[in-house]
Amino acid sequence: MDEVFAEFSKTFGAPIDRREVPLSSIERYKGKVPNLLLQYWAEHGWCGYGEGIFWIVNPQEYEGVVASWLEGTEFEERDTYHLIARSAFGDLYLWGEKTGFSLKIDTCIARCVVEDYAITADDMDQELKNFLLSAEIEYNDFDDLFQPAKKKLGVLRHDEMYGFVPALMLGGPETLDHLEKLDAVVHLTILSQIAELQPYSFPDL
Repeated sequence: MDEVFAEFSKTFGAPIDRREVPLSSIERYKGKVPNLLLQYWAEHGWCGYGEGIFWIVNPQEYEGVVASWLEGTEFEERDTYHLIARSAFGDLYLWGEKTGFSLKIDTCIARCVVEDYAITADDMDQELKNFLLSAEIEYNDFDDLFQPAKKKLGVLRHDEMYGFVPALMLGGPETLDHLEKLDAVVHLTILSQIAELQPYSFPDL
């Protein structure tokens, strides 16, 4: 394990629900995501960290989710994005083939954080290192609800998330009583159809 992933693992703890990554997936994403990420996939698999608050995922499983969220937005033309990680509450971390980690979507409220720059192929591995080293448990928690949700609803599997029912964008309250364990792909797709994706504005932050 290299120093960067060791530091990431120190922050988040042991992996859960690990899945081995087939060679076909590594071949599929060569040249689309950093070589270092492919190396991590091969060594560590796709799995959850921080007891399931943060997941390194198979981008192919979320291609439909990404397409649904980006449809009709400027991002469709800006770059080709692949979901490389997500949180237990549906924060999506998207990797652009030309722009690296340049788009994060908060699906609960249909807001995104955008970094508007291009990076060279030589910088992709360093960009990935910066992404992993900047990841924090607290940034992936929603209103400190992760531990209560895990206690009430159980530990997540790789294809599950905690979601508010009804959705916050439909007026649902931000309370534990309205959290459910849901199929991640299905729920994220539903959320994409409720409201248009908008960048965060200063009052939101």
